[in-house]
Amino acid sequence: MNATTATPRGDGPTALVRFAGACDCHVHVFDDGTRYPWDSARTYTPAAATLDELLALHARIGVDRMVIVQPSAYGADNRCTLDAVARLGKAGRAVAVIDESTSDEALRAMHAAGVRGVRVNLETTGQHDPEHARERLFWAAKRVAGLGWHVQTFTNLKTLAALADALTALPVTLVVDHFGRAQAEQGIAQPGFAMLCEAVASGRVYVKLSAPYRISRLADYTDAVELARALIAANPDRVLWGSDWPHPGTAAGMPKPLDEITPFRAEDDERAMARCLEWAATSAQARKLLVDNPARLYEF
Repeated sequence: MNATTATPRGDGPTALVRFAGACDCHVHVFDDGTRYPWDSARTYTPAAATLDELLALHARIGVDRMVIVQPSAYGADNRCTLDAVARLGKAGRAVAVIDESTSDEALRAMHAAGVRGVRVNLETTGQHDPEHARERLFWAAKRVAGLGWHVQTFTNLKTLAALADALTALPVTLVVDHFGRAQAEQGIAQPGFAMLCEAVASGRVYVKLSAPYRISRLADYTDAVELARALIAANPDRVLWGSDWPHPGTAAGMPKPLDEITPFRAEDDERAMARCLEWAATSAQARKLLVDNPARLYEF
């Protein structure tokens, strides 16, 4: 399947239609570790993945906008992410990582630079304690509420289910990464998935249909289809698509040797875009995933 074809459903799109303003809502950019040093507490050491490479990919698959998410390898040093967003101008937004040393002045400067959210990454380090998760989510929300930002979290479905009351009680919008790490082989009846759908239906929570390789072991991730369509059906105005480029190769909670480069996963990004269109029931839904919902959330 090439960059101009996709299998439609219903009156869905029959090709990788180049929706004006289409957005990839989950990408990362990496230096080679020289200009922007790696965080000493990282769980892996990535290869370089440049903004120019990413722009070339997006030109091929019809993406006009992107959201650069601060990767865990840099900790709370957002300079690499912010430099990339500065190059993108109006076509770029970012999700930062902050810690207790991040000042309010720094937050305001990041807002001016295009940051619209802050990430609480629990899964990469294997942190699954619900009370710790609750504390970090509410701490982050309190720090950024005045800026109108959202809180984005990478965690698993079990942890999210334990925080069901908190998901819609946060004083800011919550964005859940990578299907909430629901396990595709367990389908929509798995514990916690109905809760995630309800949270999305409430309008207070967005979910990213991103990185299906993190939840599926099948070829072409065919068992993720049911999950994607259920989340879209729950609230088509609260779903986003992201490629997760350049596809960091770490497994959540499984650190790699830091003196070795952990290679990125080999993924077909053109197929990933086609898969997104197949998940959408209609062209209108596809436009929401790729254009309308990102524009609303990230203020494009």
